Order: sequence, then C-alpha cells, then structure tokens
Amino acid sequence: MTSTLHPDPMTDLDSHYPVTPQQVRQFREEGFIKLKNVLSAETIDHISPIITDKTFELNPLKDVPLEQKDLYNRAFIQVSNLWEADERIKRFSFSRRIARIASELLGTRGVRMWHDQALYKEPAGGFTPWHVDQQYWPMDSGMSVTAWIPLQATPIEMGPLCFGKGSHLKNIGRDLEIGEESERVIRDAIKQHGVIESFEPYDLGEVSFHYGWTLHRAGPNTTHEPRKVHTVIYMDIDMKLATPKNKNQENDWLKWTPSTKVGQVMDDPRNPVLYESV
Repeated sequence: MTSTLHPDPMTDLDSHYPVTPQQVRQFREEGFIKLKNVLSAETIDHISPIITDKTFELNPLKDVPLEQKDLYNRAFIQVSNLWEADERIKRFSFSRRIARIASELLGTRGVRMWHDQALYKEPAGGFTPWHVDQQYWPMDSGMSVTAWIPLQATPIEMGPLCFGKGSHLKNIGRDLEIGEESERVIRDAIKQHGVIESFEPYDLGEVSFHYGWTLHRAGPNTTHEPRKVHTVIYMDIDMKLATPKNKNQENDWLKWTPSTKVGQVMDDPRNPVLYESV
C-alpha cells in the first residue's frame, strides 16, 4: 500500500496517453513512430536500476569479455521475459498505458504479450545490423508492434534505433536472420528502393513503436555508459499461430507460446492480454 509519505513512483503506467489520428496515420504509413513524454522521469528513475540489476544478473554471457563475443552478442545484451523474473518489472511490462498505445496504433480491439526483453548495449558495444523482427515470429498477420523504451536519454553516440521509412510495406530482408548478411543485403536494398532512413536521438521518456516488418538497425555505443533499453512486443489480441517458416519460428513457438497449436489464437499463459477496449 502506498501513502502520501511514500507515493507510487510509477503512477503513469496505467493512465491514458492520447494518440492522435495524425500519429496513427504516420505510424501506418512509415512503419514506426516516436512519441514524447510517454513515461515520466520518476517512473524511469524508479524502474531503471531494477531492470538493470536483473538484466546483468540473468545475462547468459556475463562472464564473456566483449571482444570475445560474436557480432550478434557484441550488439547487445539480450534477456527475455523479465516480467516472469520480478514483480516490479512485470508491472512495468504490463503497463496499460503503453499497451493501449500499441493497440490504437495497430487498430486492433486489443493486444497481448508476445514477450518483453532487455536490450542493453555495453560501452563500446557494436552496431546492430539491419533486420526485421517478425522473421523470427510464427504469426499469421503483420499486426505486431514493438515498444522500444530507453531507460535514459539516448543520444546518437549511444546507438538509438534507425528505421527505414515505409519499409514494412516492402518485401526486403524478410528471410534473413540478423547478422552480417542482413546488414549487407538490406543496406543495398534500401539504397536501391530509395528508402529514407530515420536516425534520431531519444529524449528521456520518449518511446518508439515499430511494426514487426519494419526495417531497423542501431549504431554502436561509443560512450562509457551502457545503453539501457527495455522492450515489450505486442501482438493483435486475436493473433493466430502460423505454420513456422524457419527454425527460428519453430524455436519461438516452443519458447513463447508452447501450448498453442497451429491455427489457434495464441492464448498461452505467456501471452496474457495487456489491453482490450471496452
């Protein structure tokens, strides 16, 4: 129970953030949008050390020096389903405020969790290659969106996301795992198709949302501080499990929605509904 002496530091998690029709159009046309002041400094200051401690505790490669890691693991420390590891992180990942934004941008009657994850780019951490997320996900539609939530102001030097505008409407790199090949092939295709790149810093409290098929990458972290980011991946509340098209999708089926059968709505305990319109 909170009191006036100990107020709730994360009161904004369930409040309403108004999304305008213009912002919805922009998201659907460009495949991403950055929204300012989604979270307060108080909320971020409270949750950041909690997520950070849990991320470094659960990091499977915490004993491996950066110079000994491969390209993928030099790009970031990745720890998934943090909501199952800590009740405070669960409250953050289950934010109705952010889930409602995701649902309104997608135009669905609600959204459910695919999974959450920390993506921490270490000091001197490498670039994140061009890729699309949904290459890994056995979903029967493109109605998925990732909320990318920096836990600090994120200047260019830290490696914020770079998006390809309108790339969710183009069939570029959809069969490529993230890596050197995806960086090379997608980079060349972006130039060939005239895709405009959007690469900007993030203010404190600013959150971006991008479709699962939106091309994106991130630069290296050239600062002496980790780039701390928490993400929540949402999908249409009515999303059905598609027949996996590759080994990655088979693995994600078993990992993220194990009780669901092909053709069924992904209503596994790991896929709770985070927002549903009344």
